Amino acid sequence: MMNPRFFCPQPLAPRSLAGLPAAAAHHAVRVLRLGVGDAVTLFNGEGGEYPGRLVEAGRSARVELDEWLPVERESPFDITLAQALPSGDKMDFVVQKAVELGVARIQPLIASRSVVKLAGERAARRVEHWCQVAISACEQCGRNRLPVIAPILDLRQWLGQLAQDNEMQRLLLSPQGGRRPRELAGNRFLLLVGPEGGLDAEEMSAARLTGFADLSLGPRILRTETAGPAALAALGALHGDI
Repeated sequence: MMNPRFFCPQPLAPRSLAGLPAAAAHHAVRVLRLGVGDAVTLFNGEGGEYPGRLVEAGRSARVELDEWLPVERESPFDITLAQALPSGDKMDFVVQKAVELGVARIQPLIASRSVVKLAGERAARRVEHWCQVAISACEQCGRNRLPVIAPILDLRQWLGQLAQDNEMQRLLLSPQGGRRPRELAGNRFLLLVGPEGGLDAEEMSAARLTGFADLSLGPRILRTETAGPAALAALGALHGDI
């Protein structure tokens, strides 16, 4: 069983003391009920992890670190999930499950049929929230590197600024059919998922003109919050990550 894990965004060193961030300290002491002497693991997002033990477990919490362990649990795939914003808090689910399944980057997008329209400070706060969701998912699933949560962009703006990258396969998840995950080769993918109601005809045309090919996940129409994680799981299962 894995020790409780906490993200600690600061330089860490073997045989040193590290203070947990306030939120992590609260979770460790008040929620998990950890006490002095309990084993924990810290990571700072730069790779590897530090086992250690709590030496202080009050309003603040400090950990005495053991030796750094070069543990990596990253996917062999470099996958970016470009997700058109779904309604409500469904994006939290998308971020959480995509991180658990090994995604490298998440690009939130505003499509014409997106119910949620965010800009300015509200958009920045939401991205910050998703970053915290990603951190919690890394703590839970054992990842020691944080995936990137990019700023929210308009879909067409994003398509217009995509850099040329011949090694990254661009895939548009489509209920109308297309290639199947088992037919894909390589390990670098850019997955584009539309919102509830899908992308409109102009957006689909623009995506295809930008090099996206249709990808099918079977005969059933998946919810927008299901499609991205399902594609990640399928690629992992068929090509060696699961």
